[in-house]
Amino acid sequence: MISDAFLRARQAPPPPPKRHLKLADYLIFGIAAAFVLYAVYRVNDVLVYHWDWPQVLAFVVRYDQATDSWLPNIILRGLATTLRLAIWATLFATVLGVVMGYCRTSQNLSLRIISRCYVELIRNMPPVVFIFIFYFFVSSQLFPAIGVDNINTDSPLVSNPVFTFLFGDAALLSNFLAGMICLSLFEGAYITEIVRAGIQSIPKGQWEAARATGLSHFNVLRDVILPQAVRKILPPLAGQFITLIKDSSIVSLISIQELTFVATEVAATTTKVFETWILVGAMYFVLCYSFAIGFARLERRAKRSHE
Repeated sequence: MISDAFLRARQAPPPPPKRHLKLADYLIFGIAAAFVLYAVYRVNDVLVYHWDWPQVLAFVVRYDQATDSWLPNIILRGLATTLRLAIWATLFATVLGVVMGYCRTSQNLSLRIISRCYVELIRNMPPVVFIFIFYFFVSSQLFPAIGVDNINTDSPLVSNPVFTFLFGDAALLSNFLAGMICLSLFEGAYITEIVRAGIQSIPKGQWEAARATGLSHFNVLRDVILPQAVRKILPPLAGQFITLIKDSSIVSLISIQELTFVATEVAATTTKVFETWILVGAMYFVLCYSFAIGFARLERRAKRSHE
């Protein structure tokens, strides 16, 4: 017969108690709201600025008379390029980070030296300097050699909706690839350290017990250590993806038409600097905050599945 203690242990933990707002919370919210209203009042009073939101919003969507429909304008296209850069760069940076993270914990001295040099070189170099060096001294020599600059934009493999959805305008493919590789190499160094920390966080007893069964170092890492380390490195990886979305604005320096580059052009064209950058800042916030909420839910679901 199953004891009552065992049944209580098997039951789900009680939900956390609901938290109610107190007087101090209302005071803090009131002070914050008053500060925001005062800042808005001072901006309007001191700058004497004529706000013109419709002029800037016209660059978000446009009406096409030929198709009788609304189409995304350059700001939304820049946002799409930012998302493409972030997703592709995250995929390549994760692969690079896992490989280099393994090298950081490898028993092979050469692999540890190579991975350590890569991490230290990237992490101790300003991203602007790294992007300029890569773009002008590496990609400008590498891409013409492999034929990226001479790609046939009328080819069926390139001139199709799927390619445009994944990589954007084929005429700007070399710029897109340069920015993606720059971000992948730069963010890969940080993912390397995340993976290394996750691997080294597993107790040494796990390694010793697995090695005692006759498994090699690689098999221990693949079958025993990494499955446990993945649960620990997923939250910082999600945070790194959000960071990469914001860091993608750096590649605007090499004329990649992502959101920040497009915003600079719109601000210069319309002379509506405040409206443009407030709008772009809000778009970055909504994008990053949406991913943060999604990753938080996935993390809670993964945590419940392992309880």
